[in-house]
Amino acid sequence: MKLKISNSIHVLRAEKRLTQEELAKAIDVTRATIISIEKGKYNPSLELAFRVALFFEKDISEIFKVEGKYED
Repeated sequence: MKLKISNSIHVLRAEKRLTQEELAKAIDVTRATIISIEKGKYNPSLELAFRVALFFEKDISEIFKVEGKYED
């Protein structure tokens, strides 16, 4: 079983007027990683989720939400 996790990174980036590239550099990942996370194609590691949360000064649960689960 896998969890379907949504996130609000796109909204948070827009509020701060950040590009995907700027966010990627700030949290030390590639732009492709940010794109994949925003599209829900990739669930970040716990460490990466914390880096995102710390960058935006939010709790992880304010950014990442479990939307459901599905079978492999």
